[in-house]
Amino acid sequence: MAQNLTRKILEKHLVKGELTPGSEIGIRIDQTLTQDATGTMAYLQFEAMGVSRVRTELSVSYVDHNTLQMGFRNPDDHRYLRTVAAKYGIIFSPPGTGICHQLHLENFAKPGKTLIGSDSHTPTAGGVGSLAMGAGGLSVALAMGGEAYFLPCPKVVRVWLDGELQGWASAKDIILHLLGELTVKGGVGKVFEYAGPGVATLTVPERATITNMGAELGATTSIFPSDEQTRMFLRSMGRENDFVELLADEGAAYEEEIRIDLNVLEPLAAAPHMPDRRVRIKDLAGMKVEQSCIGSCTNSSYADLKTVALLLKGKRIKPETDLLIAPGSKQVLKMLSSEGLIDPLLDSGARLLEAACGPCIGMGGSPVSGGVSVRTFNRNFEGRSATKDAQVYLVSPATAAMIALCGEFSDPAGWGTPPAKPELPEQAPDIRHLFIYPPEDGSKVEILRGPNIAPLPPFESMPARIEAPVAIKVGDDITTDHILPAGAEITALRSNIPAISKHIFGRVDEGFVGRIQTAGKGVIIGGENYGQGSSREHAALGPRYLGVKAVIVKSLARIHRANLVNFGILPLLLTNKDDYAKFTLGVSVTIPADEITPGGTVELTLDTGERIAVGNDLTAQELAIIKAGGLLNTVGRPAGS
Repeated sequence: MAQNLTRKILEKHLVKGELTPGSEIGIRIDQTLTQDATGTMAYLQFEAMGVSRVRTELSVSYVDHNTLQMGFRNPDDHRYLRTVAAKYGIIFSPPGTGICHQLHLENFAKPGKTLIGSDSHTPTAGGVGSLAMGAGGLSVALAMGGEAYFLPCPKVVRVWLDGELQGWASAKDIILHLLGELTVKGGVGKVFEYAGPGVATLTVPERATITNMGAELGATTSIFPSDEQTRMFLRSMGRENDFVELLADEGAAYEEEIRIDLNVLEPLAAAPHMPDRRVRIKDLAGMKVEQSCIGSCTNSSYADLKTVALLLKGKRIKPETDLLIAPGSKQVLKMLSSEGLIDPLLDSGARLLEAACGPCIGMGGSPVSGGVSVRTFNRNFEGRSATKDAQVYLVSPATAAMIALCGEFSDPAGWGTPPAKPELPEQAPDIRHLFIYPPEDGSKVEILRGPNIAPLPPFESMPARIEAPVAIKVGDDITTDHILPAGAEITALRSNIPAISKHIFGRVDEGFVGRIQTAGKGVIIGGENYGQGSSREHAALGPRYLGVKAVIVKSLARIHRANLVNFGILPLLLTNKDDYAKFTLGVSVTIPADEITPGGTVELTLDTGERIAVGNDLTAQELAIIKAGGLLNTVGRPAGS
């Protein structure tokens, strides 16, 4: 039977279930990655399992988010991550080495391997044919312990690419086009598998931009075939031995198909405040821009920054426009340096930042109040830049560079001839000596914990009957940034649940925390696609700590739904979406929790007398986890608890 590429990899790794879209499957995980903002909690959870060594082929702990060392919290967490990696057989990437997804693509990602990471943009590795998925930290910890990763079997969508990008159009414009067509919830429950003659025209860095930002579709993951472009990339990285050809069989079946003609794409932007608000650059002409940021795990590769350097060479940016550039890795910096391409960046007036996530997660580099910022990043959620009233547009690196030179949006038709697409060198500089590899025997390693690492409080099992007031009611497309804001001050508290919980919904409703603390419990009411965005499990952990018992919504984003289950919060779906209007702040909700069955429907009651039908899409295993009070109650307690 002819098979698509996704099914080939899933079948090879399947340990439980059947490959029927929508049914629960468990797959073996070959590789894991964590980053520091989510990693501390993941490794506390891993310690609880009592496993002496990771059981994956490869696990890497990256430090790339909390690199601003303002006070002891972040450096203490980094020290903990370094020592726990040494003890359990994990490779450690110190702060400043680079962004996890860029580094993993360059050094470790392999075609045909499964990878989960405690970061929603882990699908970046799909650029080399890896089946790579974002997940909550607890799911990653379990995979490191040798457990299967459970998920609903996805539908596979073939994205057929015809033609070749023309003029100033870029890989970023391919994914912005797709987001405009499908919206931020158009990929839920799906894998996007790229095929067609246009695929061969895209380099691995271009493919990685597309798979990275496929996360904004709500997709399980995105993947490209492993072909000659993959071989050339791996050869340049000194890893040609990792190459295997992986292609879909001729005549393979797909659940859906989308066709894109690359010849007709033009430079695009995502307008505030969602990645799917597609608009043509030329239609924004004349809009003044106060800031341009180039970098993030989406667009910080050597090819991206070489293009920028060539555009800036011999020119000066507008003094009214700040230009910030964050390379994706030290390897990228070394490649640019070897070609004399650092000077054009510096001489243009740009600010060269550390090889880290930086402004993408509000870690410095915030725009002016009310300002317009163009960014090559993947998300432009309101307030994510740490300037709440900023207007953030997502664009390609070439577009961001031209805007910095013009000081405003302009029609690309007037930009002249774009630079030729950069080619990777035959042999890129090797920076693997900068990683800290674990000793063969880590049993004697002492794990060092700072005072910011707080034990996770115990969570009680689910009662037979839930009675709690509506603590907050929110609308559609609520992101994990809405639930738990990013930024330097808050993100430094990721290893301290009591402290970070004080900030839950802080930028949406300042009264939420006080209200739920007074009541001692509560439920959350939401609209469509609740919990989209990052994989941060703290957006479930924080509400759970505060006393949230259930989330009642029209629909849920995949990773956040899994995190709710992992921490014992009941995710319920409105059978009739019009019933959303019947919930008001403070109304008491009674849920017959003991009557809930996997995939079943129950009636909850409001103290107004209204009876409302709610369903769920839980498996028997997931419901059992929730009833136990969360997955930690079934696998143990974190060290120090």
